[in-house]
Amino acid sequence: MVGLGLLALWACGDNGGAAVADLPTPPSTVPAAIPAAEWVALVDSLSEPGGYFDTDNLVSNESSFLNVLGPMRRLGVYGGAYVGVGPDQNFSYMAQQRPELAFILDIRRDNLLQHLLFKALFHEAGSRAEYLSLLLGVAAPTDDDGEGGWTEAGIDGILEWVAAAPGGEGTPEADSARARVLARVETFGLDLSDDDLDTIRRFHDEFVRRGLELRFTTLGQTPLPFYPTFGELLAARDLAGEAGSYLASRSDFVYLKALQEANRVIPVVGDLAGPRALAAVGEEVRKRNLVVRAFYVSNVEFYLAGDGSFARFAETVADLPMDDFSVIIRSVFPQGLVRRHPQAQPGDYSTQVLVRMTDVREAVEAGGYGSYWDVVTRDAVDPGS
Repeated sequence: MVGLGLLALWACGDNGGAAVADLPTPPSTVPAAIPAAEWVALVDSLSEPGGYFDTDNLVSNESSFLNVLGPMRRLGVYGGAYVGVGPDQNFSYMAQQRPELAFILDIRRDNLLQHLLFKALFHEAGSRAEYLSLLLGVAAPTDDDGEGGWTEAGIDGILEWVAAAPGGEGTPEADSARARVLARVETFGLDLSDDDLDTIRRFHDEFVRRGLELRFTTLGQTPLPFYPTFGELLAARDLAGEAGSYLASRSDFVYLKALQEANRVIPVVGDLAGPRALAAVGEEVRKRNLVVRAFYVSNVEFYLAGDGSFARFAETVADLPMDDFSVIIRSVFPQGLVRRHPQAQPGDYSTQVLVRMTDVREAVEAGGYGSYWDVVTRDAVDPGS
């Protein structure tokens, strides 16, 4: 996180002219818990019927995902509400932003089920090492005394432990982890079918079976070799060379754990260009006197542009509660582009792009975008810090 000293040195510029004193700062505590029954009602009432996508999307395929952290710090993207799609990549953005409330919105009901798995892990784990050990079905370190050791360990050390720890598929450690996690899921109060529970088991089994080598996979295809492994995603660094995944820092993990335990991470089933889910999330944010401070859309806009629904999505975005510090985080892949994205970084197949939500609203009000290339390049914030 950016310290107050750095904020004091940084004046106007790429913050849209806001005075330094006006920049939001990262919250240090999570607001009061949302009652369990209210959380269940929000999950159910905000969701639409699920749709199909041709991947389980258990982990990200975006090697560039941390490249926006520097600009987010520079622009004061802290507090407020968070909205995002997909798997645990969201937690790294949330750890940076420290939102008061978060919505994970995805067209696949399976994504909601996977986030119940993650929620259970946050509830059960007392440390980052235990979180990963439970997810991967291996023994957790036992010498975590709270005064250093595994509590304050760097992410590389934790990953080294997990890679060599006893356990894995077919072991008592894995059986115990599965039982603990599923028992916790069943306490959340959602109406889950036997098929839902089987899906959660299957997802957990994939993490146990493949461990840190798990990669993003399109159904029926072999993972592409340039997609990062789960371990590489957790060890990733931002453009300043700082470790930035959600398990890189104890303080980030503690905040995310508190947010999950307070029922302030709400998984929702919905199409970003669908009839109501995204708009309903916006209304819920507005009702709570918050703004959407960060909205991670991955590369969903590429598919919306292809099926003709992008304009409807953009109009909904323009109506979300926002302020001068609100941003959209997009992922851009080579498909659909007329040339390599100007912000592409060496070695990355994907490109992470940040744009102010107010710029998107102005573009919509001015008549919209001319092409997908226009969408992903217009008003893109300079990633340099």
